[in-house]
This record gives sequence, structure tokens and C-alpha cells, in this order.
Amino acid sequence: MRARPVSHGTAAVGVLLSAILAVPAQAGPLPWVPPPVNICGETGFDPVNRLPDPAAPPAPILPPNIDIPVWVPQLTPVPIPDPPHDNTRVAQAPLPSDPCRNPCPQVRDTPEPEPESADETTSTGSAIALPRIRIKPEIEPIPIPVPGGEGEPAQEAPAPVVRPIERGPLGAPVAPAKVESVRLVEQVTGPGSANRTDMRWQVDGTDLGLFWETEPGKVAMVFGDTFGEGWAYGGAGADTADWRSNVLAYSSDKDLGDGITIDSMVQDSACHAAELLGSRKIKNWETTTIPTSGFALGKRQFLSYMSVNHWSKIPGMWLTNYGGLAYSDDGGQTWTKDQHARWENMFGLGRFQVAAMVPHGDYVYMFGTPNGRIGMIGLARVRKDDVLNKTAYQYWVDGNWAPAAENSATPLVHGTASELSVRFDEQSGQWQMVYLDSAASQIVLRTASEPQGAWTSTVPLVSTEMYPKAYGGFIHPWSTAQDLYFTMSAWDSYNVYLMHARLHPPR
Repeated sequence: MRARPVSHGTAAVGVLLSAILAVPAQAGPLPWVPPPVNICGETGFDPVNRLPDPAAPPAPILPPNIDIPVWVPQLTPVPIPDPPHDNTRVAQAPLPSDPCRNPCPQVRDTPEPEPESADETTSTGSAIALPRIRIKPEIEPIPIPVPGGEGEPAQEAPAPVVRPIERGPLGAPVAPAKVESVRLVEQVTGPGSANRTDMRWQVDGTDLGLFWETEPGKVAMVFGDTFGEGWAYGGAGADTADWRSNVLAYSSDKDLGDGITIDSMVQDSACHAAELLGSRKIKNWETTTIPTSGFALGKRQFLSYMSVNHWSKIPGMWLTNYGGLAYSDDGGQTWTKDQHARWENMFGLGRFQVAAMVPHGDYVYMFGTPNGRIGMIGLARVRKDDVLNKTAYQYWVDGNWAPAAENSATPLVHGTASELSVRFDEQSGQWQMVYLDSAASQIVLRTASEPQGAWTSTVPLVSTEMYPKAYGGFIHPWSTAQDLYFTMSAWDSYNVYLMHARLHPPR
């Protein structure tokens, strides 16, 4: 047991954010309740589908403005090669013993409590105000490569390795897990969270929350696109809101039943989470670099990530440049993108653009999907010593481990999947896989005795009817066969939540 910086047992959080069943899906929104408040009196976000506040003024029948987007092409010079990433790092000072004390008043003012607003009167007349029609230019960059300065030093390519074809039969079938309950434990990040990431590390809006154990008793937690002061409710922030493509936190909290305490984050200045993997932040070239999984081999840490060319206007779709690997030899403080461990996305057909990588036995297994949320799951493996040598990977094809067969990998399961998270459970001897099934509008669980399957049918964990626009589902490595802890992101609140699924022990 450890001392937590902020209590998670307050009535507001305990009543609101616990014992919420996500299975089966509810038929309609739940009753309105006040938003959660942490011990410091800061208001958080409730991701549950709820009725509107009955005391609030009625919503307008028509919006005040209707924006008509107009595409405006713009030639955008892109200096190449990529400039070296800024690896300035600043050690984190101990957090104040008083969890409500501002650790960096010189960086950010403590927010004043919001005054109680007086009752607003609304017109009951029949006149309806017509919205204003506005033309909204949308810049569409047309990248033009131009000579730039000095880039990162060239890395020597590893010697080619060709592994022979080896048998990879399916494992013995296992029974699907039985879910007793799923509850929302806490809001992990953002304003109103117990971790107060907005005040401590300028993390107001973020998503994902991928875990791995960096060393015994310590886990890393990496987040995707992150925004600081200036971010506003309603999804990812504007470019001006202190945009970082990814940030990294650490936790030693083993008592997850009441939430997860973030002990520290990698910083580039006082109370400011650093960007780990740089990105050009140029649409149609490289919009961002998003981590997809992490793992450790000895003292070296690894991140799989995707280089995003651009986000599509179609929800849940995006185009990547490639999926790649990066590594850190200083505990996750600074990272190097390997220039050769990359899976290029030729013609948008790459099968391993969004990867979840898991060490087990002599191998690291790579579960992958294409860009977007409508691809199928493929599987590869590589010996641990060769994890950065792409030529050494074997892909699971029709019951065999075959070299150089990236785009021939046999789908592990029927149906589409995205944002995979996979772990091997030592207690049960089974593999657990959690992912977003967009077609079913659910975050689901499958289990298997071997990484190549046979995988069970899907078991629903979270319904987007209960948690609108929820995605992710990244497993905490200290989960068990009975207690599955995972993070979930919600788009509108654009923050991360810890979930707990109680499972019946496998037989």
C-alpha cells in the first residue's frame, strides 16, 4: 500500500465513476448527475452517455453559426532531412505533499473557482434566430521538399537475415472469458483528474495511455497527441495549444482498484511533459507520430509507433507513411527512431502500420493492423536479439512462420480491429487481446492459448452506446486472469480513463 497524492474515495468520484456496467449496452442515456470533482474541487469529465442537465437553459434549436468549409491548397516547403529532435530534459522536482498545491506557479496560475452563475432567462417567443453562414477556409498543404539543414546521423543497416519457414500450428481452443462486470475506476488525465496532469505537466487533453513494465515494480504509460493550456473540450486541440505528439509517464501504483497514480513524467522544462518522438506536424507529409505499444528487453525500452501522413475527414480513418520502432537506453528519457526497422505503407496497403508488440519466450510477437479502424489483424514474430532487423521477421501465413511475407499474413480472426493491446497472462497461461471493434461499436476481449490462436469469439467490455466515441482499450501489465485493467479514451473529453473488468477465472 502506498500514499496517494490525491484521494480517490470522495463521494462525488466514488458514486459517479464506479460500478458502471458496460455490458450489456444500455438502451438509452443514463440520468444526468453532476460532473465529478476531485479532492481539490476541480471539475472533471464524465464520459458516460447521460441526459442533459435539467436545470440548464434549453439548447438553441439552431446553432448560432454554420460554417461552410472551403478547401484552399497551399504550397508548403518542407526542409529535408528531418531536423534533429530536441532532447532537452529536466528532472522532475518532488511533487508537493499537499496535492492541491500548484507545483509550478511560475508556469501556470492556479485556476480560480468558477462563480455560481445567475439564472438565465430564455425567450419563450416564437421567433427563432437564424444562424450566420460563414465561409471557413481550410488550408490543404501541398508539401514541396526543399534542401534543409543537417539531420540525424545515418544508421548502419543490419545484415540481412532470412529465417526458414517453420510450422506454426494453432493452439488448443480455450473457452471465451466470462465478464462479471466492467466499471469506470477514474479519470486518469486532464483537468479534474486525481493526477492533475494539467497543473503538474501541462497535459490538459490527451489520449491512448499505452502501458508496459519498464522494470520490476514500475510501468511506463505513453500517450498520443497531447495539448496543454488553451485546449478546450471537444476533441484534439488546436496546433497552438502546446501540441506534443506523444508524452510519457511513470507509475509504481499496484493498487489499481482506486485508480492509478502517476509518479512522474519525462519533462523538457519544469512542469512540462516532453515530446518523445518528434514529428514534422505538416499535413500530407507527417502530421504526427503516435505510439502504438511499448516493451522492454533488458534495460533497453522500445516503442512501436506510426507516422501519420494525415487524418481523414471520414471518422476513424487515417493514412500512415510507415509503422516503425524506436528505442531508449536511458530509461525512456530520450528516444532514437530506428531508420531501418520500418514497415512502409506502399499505396496505403501496409498490413503492419499499427502494431502491438509483446515479448514472450525467445521471441517478440508483433500483432498488426493497417492504418485506420477497418483492417484485419496480422501476426509476425522475431527473435529478441533481432527486433530491430526487419529482415529477420517471420509472418504467420496459413499455419507457417514465413519470412518476407508481410502483406500475405493470414488474418488471426474474422472482422476488423483497431488499436490492439495484447498481453500474456502467466497465471492462466493464456493470451489476452483487447481492441476496438468499430463494426460492433464495442471494445472487446479475446483470449487464446497461442499468439496465432485459435482466438475465441469476442467478449464485449465497453459499448460506445454507454461511452460515446470511446476508443482504445490498452491493458495494464499488472492485470490478472480475474482482474483486467485497461485504459479507455473518450473523444469529446479527449482524456484517458482507467477501466476494470472483473472476469470469471478460466477453466
